[in-house]
Amino acid sequence: MNFIKDILSQFFEFIHSSLMGIGISDSGWAYVLAIAVLTIIIKIIFLPLNIKQMRSQAAMQEIQPKIQKLQTKYKNDPQKAQTEMMKLYKEYNVSPFSGCLPLLIQMPVLFALFYVFNELTGIQGVSFLWIPDLFYKDPLFILPVLSGLTTYLSSYMAQKTPNSNAKDGEKPAGMNMGGMNIGMSIFMGIMSVNFKSALVIYWILNNILQIVQTYFIVILPAKKKALEAK
Repeated sequence: MNFIKDILSQFFEFIHSSLMGIGISDSGWAYVLAIAVLTIIIKIIFLPLNIKQMRSQAAMQEIQPKIQKLQTKYKNDPQKAQTEMMKLYKEYNVSPFSGCLPLLIQMPVLFALFYVFNELTGIQGVSFLWIPDLFYKDPLFILPVLSGLTTYLSSYMAQKTPNSNAKDGEKPAGMNMGGMNIGMSIFMGIMSVNFKSALVIYWILNNILQIVQTYFIVILPAKKKALEAK
């Protein structure tokens, strides 16, 4: 973790210095843009893994109504239900664990990025827009609100994949996750109140990129597939 953190810290400082070198003289804008650039680069590097993860999750959501029917049909025979579900996974070429591996690979980098932005010392005394000091929390609490909202939107979109196989009246998979999404969003908003502004800005930017990524990789293709099915 320390090795990855050191590499990312040096890379971040290189990006920041490069931005200052091309004429961005305002320290606040230079640091925020450096955070944005590094976040985008990391997203691009992990894009193939993210595509695999999101498509796997979308496929699992698509067959969720069939899984629920099997669980209901064989509620008194868990072993038979498990056997039938394995057949279903094989038929649709999906795995309940295929979305986990890409996330596990990314976790060390995501944690390292958290520490990179949380331990930035050069931002002390640097202001940005309404924020008097990026090293400290947002005194107006605008960033925590944005953190909670973008966290919710990111989770909400991931659960709103249109299901072309669902019949009329069937609830789409992920509807029961609404309460968890709201709880997680409130939790992140509260946590962001005491986080450094630079760290919260990174989280917000990361959420925005995730929302855009989910829309183009999962939501848009699923909508087209649903229209073709109709």
